[in-house]
Amino acid sequence: MSDYIIPSLPLPFKFESIAIYKQLSAASRALAELKGVAQTIPNENILLNTLVLQEAKDSSEVENIVTTQDEVYQADLDIQETLSKPAQKEVLRYREAMHKGFGLVRSNHLLTNTVIKQIQQVLEQNKAGFRAVPGTTLKNGHGETIYTPPQSKDEIERLMSNLEKFINDPDISDLDPLIKLPIIHHQFESIHPFYDGNGRTGRIINILYLVTNGLLDLPILYLSRYINHNKTRYYSLIQEIRDKAPNNEKEWESWIIFLLKGVEETANENVILVGKIRELMQEYKQKIRSAFGTKYNHELLNNLFKHPYTKIEYIVRDLEVYRLTAAKYLDELVKMGLLTKEKIGNSNYYINQRLINLFVNQPNKEDK
Repeated sequence: MSDYIIPSLPLPFKFESIAIYKQLSAASRALAELKGVAQTIPNENILLNTLVLQEAKDSSEVENIVTTQDEVYQADLDIQETLSKPAQKEVLRYREAMHKGFGLVRSNHLLTNTVIKQIQQVLEQNKAGFRAVPGTTLKNGHGETIYTPPQSKDEIERLMSNLEKFINDPDISDLDPLIKLPIIHHQFESIHPFYDGNGRTGRIINILYLVTNGLLDLPILYLSRYINHNKTRYYSLIQEIRDKAPNNEKEWESWIIFLLKGVEETANENVILVGKIRELMQEYKQKIRSAFGTKYNHELLNNLFKHPYTKIEYIVRDLEVYRLTAAKYLDELVKMGLLTKEKIGNSNYYINQRLINLFVNQPNKEDK
């Protein structure tokens, strides 16, 4: 079991190795490209709805909350039989928490403890705040305690106050924001400030931190995918820092490079994905405009890509048309082969299967 004493930030290391700077450069380039390509999608809600839902699915899976693509999209439509499943509820709460956090940090670019508490509150549906009662331990798959985070309420609040300053005050450290990102993530997970939801809250903080520093405009880097595919190494590197403290500069360097590699890989994957979404939107736009003529409405196209599973009510709302008109539009798109129609319960749902396939066919990388 680790007796890790969490250090105050900044750390006493400069992190100036060639290996770190090489990976930092690659991650920075990939993020810049993702930020640019995201701006080519005319309606930001398309990416906010679809990519954030993917991050929600993958981050939940890190905690062994497993769902399928279909279950997630069906739950997004408030289909009663899907909403009765706890896993789908958890995924949708994660997306809600990400949207909540994004709304709070977008204007002032500050990721404060108040924001972090609000994110966790949405995830866990409680207002417990930071831990105030001792007894929390982290265990491995065999039920053995591998790490005991701070137990004192005062110590938790002191460390979180220090972390808040490290996140938001650039004068505290001259490290590149991307090098600070792995440090922030490790520090938060080690403090483990909440009774529940620390892992998922920490992964939301990762993405929002990129937004607060202007590295992304939208929280569309689903880094949890990389963590999922490298879960064993992820947990091992986190624990090695604790086990080798305080002389653990080498372990910190390995951890920083690992997470920067994750930023690079997932950013590059999302650049390709966003490009494919843009191409598919252009194809659908041309076909719909040709078929609908003067009745073409750009909001119809937006709807099909914001909601891979859509329904008549969404078209009525977004296009401000009568229900009969919305049904005719959707049935025409089914005839054109752009959507598939499926009856679930007493309602008809219209599925943009080609868009869903873009997410399903994302490359999988084996755990390293």
